[in-house]
Amino acid sequence: MNKIIKKSLAVAFVLVTAWGCKISQPAIKAENTSVPETYNQEKQFGQSEIPVWKEVFTDSNLIALIDTALSHNQELNILLQEISIANNEIQARKGEYLPFVNIQGGGGIDKVGRYTRDGVVEANHEIKEGKEFPEPLSDVMVGAFASWELDVWKKLRNAKKSAVFKYLSTVEGKNFMVTQLVAEIAGSYYELMALDNQLSILEQNIQIQKNALEIVKMQKQAAKVTELAVKRFEAEVAKNQSLIYDIRQQITETENRINFLVGRFPQPIQRNSAAFPDLVPNAIQSGLPSQLLANRPDIRQAELDLEAAKLDVKVAKANFYPQFRLTAGMGFQAFNPRYLLTTPESLIYSVAGDLVAPLVNKNAIKANYRSASAQQIQAVYNYERSILNGYIEVTNQLSKINNLDKSYALKSQQVAALTESISISNNLFKSARADYMEVLLTQRDALESKMELVETKMMQLNALVHVYQALGGGWN
Repeated sequence: MNKIIKKSLAVAFVLVTAWGCKISQPAIKAENTSVPETYNQEKQFGQSEIPVWKEVFTDSNLIALIDTALSHNQELNILLQEISIANNEIQARKGEYLPFVNIQGGGGIDKVGRYTRDGVVEANHEIKEGKEFPEPLSDVMVGAFASWELDVWKKLRNAKKSAVFKYLSTVEGKNFMVTQLVAEIAGSYYELMALDNQLSILEQNIQIQKNALEIVKMQKQAAKVTELAVKRFEAEVAKNQSLIYDIRQQITETENRINFLVGRFPQPIQRNSAAFPDLVPNAIQSGLPSQLLANRPDIRQAELDLEAAKLDVKVAKANFYPQFRLTAGMGFQAFNPRYLLTTPESLIYSVAGDLVAPLVNKNAIKANYRSASAQQIQAVYNYERSILNGYIEVTNQLSKINNLDKSYALKSQQVAALTESISISNNLFKSARADYMEVLLTQRDALESKMELVETKMMQLNALVHVYQALGGGWN
């Protein structure tokens, strides 16, 4: 009989395994990680050694803001909880391929009919001579029972490994979030300093225009100009005074944007805006494009997601194969509690094994398998897109830094020339060698050039922030 059982199990194993093997291999798409050798810049940069953000942003006020944000930013704290959830998933998957052992206890009372099968057995059999079955018959049981799914096809282990990759992916997602947070705070901080400088320039220009207005009024009293000149200067002063409130509103909104990122209610932002014109962006070596694969958290996250997706395909494929499960139990059972621990009479135990494989109606398994394959292909495209996006971001920012350096030098010359032309036009106007429109236009051009110079300086600093972010720094 044992030989027949063994042969039957062997035949069943061969059949279900052959059935499962009929499933076609998963359409695993290979990723393309090739990148150009350089960033197509005129100047090639050396080895990329991304410093921590505190070595790039040395302003003490900015450092304090970033430190506070890394502790109190709500979105970052939400991601930290996602990491905790992913870590718990690893423990859950790990436990699935270990035996499950449960302790079970119970009791009950049973009264059967006299003319039922159990009733006949009770009426004609006695536990002891001269004594029938108790009525009603109680039943008490306590024991330990175990079940274990044999991970023959590595489905459970692959599921656990996939959970590990997803956990590491959430960690890289947090790192990428840190780079974005540091960059956004630094960019907003420099924008705030730029607005302060623009406000100061505008106030200085208004004072110059007020002085010119007084001169025009005196010229009108001397009948050298008409009322039209006075009104044009008054209109120019009023226009620039209204711009002050626009800039103040922008300052308020920028401050509150920083406060939101820091995770606190609106309050003034400490900064030293007087030092803004003298800020010089530090040079950051870009290194080779291939180093982006190791430096950028978003690329590493996409790579980990891809590895998890590959394992998910294997897990979905394993569902077509038979599952092997062992069950065992051991305990005590008796009709009376006082006999519960009597051995061997009350001792119970069991050992069993089963093999289950899908045969008919496998639509759900096929659908999950096809979905896992499609998600793996999606992960490949996302990984390749992340690499392409990283390369383009670095290329754009390196080009921007180079062009802004040249632009700032020329705008500085423009500001110097127009600033000098203000006094020249005023002197010419006083000596009646220039009309009021020349003075007005000169002042207007000088103001615009100064404002543009501040904006260019802000763009230079932001380009430093963005290239540092694009190279993958800020998260250490």
